[in-house]
Formats: sequence, C-alpha cells, structure tokens
Amino acid sequence: MNLYGIIILATIAFDYALSQIADLLNLRNMTTTLPTEFSGFYDDEKYQKSQRYLVANTRLGFLTNTVDVVVLLLFWFLGGFNWLDALVRGLDLPVIPTGLLYMAILVFAKSLISLPFDVYDTFVLEQRFGFNKTTLKTFILDRIKGALLGVLIGGPLMALVLAIFAYLGSSAWLVGWGVVTVVSLIISYIAPVWIMPLFNKFEPLAEGELRSAIMNYATSVDYALAGIFQMDGSKRSSKSNAFFTGFGKNKRIALFDTLIAQHTIKEMVAILAHEIGHYKKKHVISRLITGILHSGLMFFLLSIFISHRGLFDAFYMENVSVYAGFIFFGLLYSPMELLLSLGSHYWSRRQEYQADRFACETTQDSEAMITALKKLTVNNLGNLTPHPFYVFLNYTHPPVLQRIEAMRGLNSGPS
Repeated sequence: MNLYGIIILATIAFDYALSQIADLLNLRNMTTTLPTEFSGFYDDEKYQKSQRYLVANTRLGFLTNTVDVVVLLLFWFLGGFNWLDALVRGLDLPVIPTGLLYMAILVFAKSLISLPFDVYDTFVLEQRFGFNKTTLKTFILDRIKGALLGVLIGGPLMALVLAIFAYLGSSAWLVGWGVVTVVSLIISYIAPVWIMPLFNKFEPLAEGELRSAIMNYATSVDYALAGIFQMDGSKRSSKSNAFFTGFGKNKRIALFDTLIAQHTIKEMVAILAHEIGHYKKKHVISRLITGILHSGLMFFLLSIFISHRGLFDAFYMENVSVYAGFIFFGLLYSPMELLLSLGSHYWSRRQEYQADRFACETTQDSEAMITALKKLTVNNLGNLTPHPFYVFLNYTHPPVLQRIEAMRGLNSGPS
C-alpha cells in the first residue's frame, strides 16, 4: 500500500473512531434528572422515552456506520474498484457513458446496502416511538422519485463535469466549478416550485388570525413575504419543523402542518421571526457564498490529484480514469471535509443565536420563542444534555438549553 492508501485508510479509521467516541460520550452524558427549565414540558415518562430514543438512534447509527466501513474496505482490498472498471470498459462504450455507468453502479450499490437500515429506521424505530406516518407506498415512491431526479438532473450534470475534466486540461477545475455553481443556483431557484412539490404538498397559508399575525410581523420588520406555505409534513412524520427555501421571487417559508397544530399564534410568529432573522442577518447569502467557495476549493484540489497514478495504485486500478478519480479523490478529501464541516457547524451555531436574538427583539416576546423551542424539543424527543464534543462534531444548532439561556439574558425590548 502506498502513501495515498495509508492516508485514506487512516482517515477512514480516524473518522470511524471519532464518531464512536462522540456517540459514547453523548450517551454517557445523559442524566435521569430532568433539567428544571423543562419542568411542565417533559414529564418523567416522556423524558425517559427521549433518552431511549437517543440510545436507539445511536445504536442504529453505529450499525449503519460499521457496515458502510466494512463493505468499503472489503470492496477496496478485494479489488472491487478495478473489477468494476474492467466490467464497464468491456462494454466498449465511449468514455463519458462508461464513467456514468461506473459511478451509477457504485451509487446504486450504496443505496441498496442502505435500504434495509432506512426501512428499519422508518418502519421500526420511528414507528416504535410514535413518529412514523409514512406508508409503504410513500416510502417506495419517494425513492423512485429521488432516483429519477438523480438520473434526469444529476446524470447530465455529471456527464458534463466528466467531459470538462476529460477534455479541457488545466482550466477544467475552473469551468467545472462555474458549471456546478450555475446549475446549483438554478436548482435552488426552481426547487420550491418544481422539485419539492413532487414530495410534499404546499398550500398557501389560509386566511385567518395566524396569517394576519404573520403578515403584520413581516411588515413590521420590512420583510417582503413572497410566500408562506403550509407543508403536509404529517404525511411522513409527526415531527415538526419550519424552513426557508429558494430565493428571489421563489423564496418561501414553509411551515409543517404538525408545527401549526402544536403551537399558539404567538409561538408561530416567533418561529417565523427566527427564520426571517436568518434572511435579515444575511445568513442565507453567506451560506450560499461559503458553499460556492467550498465547491471551488474542492474542484481545484480535484484537478491536482485526479490523474495521479499513485492514487489509482492505492486502489489496485490498472487504468487511470477521470470517473474513478472522482471517487478516489472523494475519499482522499475526507480530512479536509471534516475540518471544513467543523468550521461550518461552528458558524451555523453562531447564526442560530443571532436569529434567536432577532426573533426575541423584533417580537418583543422572548417567552414565545422559548416556549416554541421547548415544545419543538419535546414533540421531537430532543436530547437536552448532548455532550459538548458531540455538539462540536455534529450540531448545526446550539443545544436547546444553551439557546434558552442566551434568550433569557436578552433585553426583550426593541434593539
């Protein structure tokens, strides 16, 4: 095994060990004593249920992660990547279709391996804890639609990127970065209107007291509300959420129907204020720019390593190819991805505090936001005491008790 192989193998082992250590610390940080802040929200029985839910999810994550690593290592060291390459080359297709077929088979195989765990998660684990509302028909249709979108959108884009790296030489990374950036922006723009409705039903929030309260708030903070929609989240789960999607005339705020059913009007306005806070604080555009720069860095490094013979030797490959280079670079890039994700998660947590502050100050009602967060946590069986190391590695939002503490320290008057 050469240096490339050693680095990639060490990275896989390190990432696996880090994940298991974080999970173990997270489980050990559980406490049977309910934090005082949640008295009257979590009763003892439901609090214990939330901890059983955490344990069950952690065990499933451990099993899924272990199987993924074992399968990857077996496929690698048994020469699977070269075997598959010889198989698709034997069809005598042009280079781009050959590359697409090679990558499609790997993606399909990964999906097939993940399928039993997805089924168990949806129909056993989530069902056991009272969340699952997904029917078998919906589950199957979701995967068919996802696969079709991958073929119709991902296939042509991947073919174009393969062609760029196969034929454009040293400028390939810059052109590829530009193409992927433009396509990503187009997809982000059309997704709320053309893609997301394939999976969920979005209806404009009906006229009434809630809509009036939301519109009045939006006007008070000078936010042009392009669209606020109710989404049938209950079609798949009893969990609740809200999110901001799209941009320009297609920007929308989507509220799960389960969220609307579980919260008062004041709490709903506070939740919406938090989402608008992300927009007003430029978090949406900063995340978009960060994503584009991240993509540029990845394409630049890809252009350096994609044709290195040593990278292919590490995977026992007889032939060098752009399409296999994409796969191997993805594994080589993992340490950089981990470092970037830690920075991204840190800034995301800071932005959540800022959006919380914006919501509290503009609604002049910190308690509404605090109560909304408590209900969201309880209804989703959230973990109240995550270990700091687990938060550092995985959380894009601060732990709920820290968010509440920060909000209680705010002056509830206008800034």
